[in-house]
Amino acid sequence: MTASTRLRELGITLPPVATPAGAYVPAKRSGSYVYTSGQLPVVDGSPAGVGKVGAEVTVEQGYDLARICVLNALAAVDALVGIDNVTSVVKVVGFVASAPGFTAQPKVVNGASELLGEIFGEAGKHARSAVGVAELPLGLPVEVELVVEVA
Repeated sequence: MTASTRLRELGITLPPVATPAGAYVPAKRSGSYVYTSGQLPVVDGSPAGVGKVGAEVTVEQGYDLARICVLNALAAVDALVGIDNVTSVVKVVGFVASAPGFTAQPKVVNGASELLGEIFGEAGKHARSAVGVAELPLGLPVEVELVVEVA
């Protein structure tokens, strides 16, 4: 089953590629790999939530925001090489703007990881980092970047 077919089954439509906020591209291919820039939880050009996880943002809300981030990353991959050319998700890096003492970053980034599993099955299993940070751009709670292998 192709990724695009699976997305349709899940009732998911990839969003338009987010316009870069600086001097970079949303995704870059090098050989058989595509690296995405960090993607934020932005929907239709507006933040889907702001604040720090463990304070203004719950773990569950952070999880949902990580899913939005990964959909934005997949949109960048799709625009560059086509989503159906992804053969494997190699690496996910998730950054979580964390309140002092918050240590559940992996639970937040699971939002991205589990969605990739739903879309790509075995090919969606990946290496991962879930990092707590003091601040993220625009006061957003989560940022996700991907490395995927493509045909």
